Amino acid sequence: MFTGIITGVGQIIESQALGADPSHGRRLTLQTPAGFVDDVGLGDSIAINGACMTVTTFDAPAARFTIDVSAESLARTVGLGELGPVNLEKALRAHDRLGGHLVTGHVDGVGTVSHFAPVGESWELRIRAPQSLARFLAYKGSITINGVSLTVNRVEDQADGQAEFSINLIPHTVENTALGQLKAGSPVNLEVDLIARYVERMLNSAGRIAP
Repeated sequence: MFTGIITGVGQIIESQALGADPSHGRRLTLQTPAGFVDDVGLGDSIAINGACMTVTTFDAPAARFTIDVSAESLARTVGLGELGPVNLEKALRAHDRLGGHLVTGHVDGVGTVSHFAPVGESWELRIRAPQSLARFLAYKGSITINGVSLTVNRVEDQADGQAEFSINLIPHTVENTALGQLKAGSPVNLEVDLIARYVERMLNSAGRIAP
């Protein structure tokens, strides 16, 4: 479990195929900020661009760790198949503050940035969400974008069933996450609010559950 509060921006510096078949998963090596892996152990969970992954090796003095990413995860997420910056968050501990919202690290789908530009002292980020996720978006609701917990400021349903939603990013978020690298056309990992998923399930099941 995570909170969507990014604790470091890392770099995927190496990507190796797992086995001889290039269609299989990949082993990624990540360079982290100094001290990031000092309290990390083998098997720990770390969210990388919002996708929960397992630490397979780590080198604390070098501030590096590796993960093995399955072909399924590569096919259903973005930002894990190529070298570059990624948002990092270590798993929530029972005594930690819940600064964002409850995040599972299971990516629900991929959206596309339609607009990203400064507005006054902040930045406006607009994203088109696929039809399968559109119903989970709500004004002032929570959404996770590449692992970052954010608040939806506006939702506009589209004729094709998709939804475009708007986020306001303060300078701190742009400067301390990898979201500042986004541009129009960039794909992003989306995880909808956990509570919204349960509400949808209960509403859809209401007619099939005995009183």
